[in-house]
Amino acid sequence: MNIQEYFARISYNESRKDADLQTLTVVFQHHIQAIPFENLSMHCGETIELDLQSTYDKIVRKKRGGWCLESNHLLFWALQELGYDICILGGNSYKPAQQAYTAEINHIPLKVVIKGNSYIVDAGFGGAYQAWQPMMLISGKDQPQVPGIFRFTEDNGTWYFEKVKRKLYIPEQSVPFTHTPELGNIRKIYTFTLKPRHINDFQELNTYLQVSPDNILQKKSICTLQTTEGLYALVGWTFTEVKYNYMEDRDLVQITTLTDEEVEKTLKDKFNIVLENKLVP
Repeated sequence: MNIQEYFARISYNESRKDADLQTLTVVFQHHIQAIPFENLSMHCGETIELDLQSTYDKIVRKKRGGWCLESNHLLFWALQELGYDICILGGNSYKPAQQAYTAEINHIPLKVVIKGNSYIVDAGFGGAYQAWQPMMLISGKDQPQVPGIFRFTEDNGTWYFEKVKRKLYIPEQSVPFTHTPELGNIRKIYTFTLKPRHINDFQELNTYLQVSPDNILQKKSICTLQTTEGLYALVGWTFTEVKYNYMEDRDLVQITTLTDEEVEKTLKDKFNIVLENKLVP
């Protein structure tokens, strides 16, 4: 495993490699704009192995993406190689349908400490709840970014991560948008504590997510990628392109339903992914 090969994968060729906030931000942005959040392996009959060599080979050498366990594990390795003070944390994601956080830990965020300040770095949430910059670990402070306003609140050692939602502008020609808006303008994303974790703590979860029929990753084939203006998302046969702040406090959402052939072409053209095995969306 070679850090230069990783840099080539994320198209990062800056000469500055100091373990500072500026380098962290640039590496992070290159990572999320090059490496999709995707669970396509599950829908191609492939097994996802949760060890660094397998993740590196898949994402760096085969130019695939990965889900949070893979993408953030790779980023953890890269930032460690660059000399950052970094650790893995465990998160419980919010399930809007149940209006509750998961009972079990099912997400990996990363904590980076620079000059005594702690930042949360998370390249593995995908979609519209993916932050574009490292977020300062501070309770109750709004942190505006291009995707929206993010914030943490802390209560008795538990941290809550949320985003202020923007309105959506969906042109007439787009297919009907069936998403039921949640009440209020705050989207809860996940909770976490600052207890350091090891990647092996997530082996059971990695296996469970691949065999449990009732989780969203089993039910839907998902591939999302952050762009310079917004994001691309391919869920099943539905391709969505989002442009952030297209109009004041409104995101432009364009939705297309694809054929099987178009799914393969869209993966190649928009996500730079060519699968070895047949995808069943």
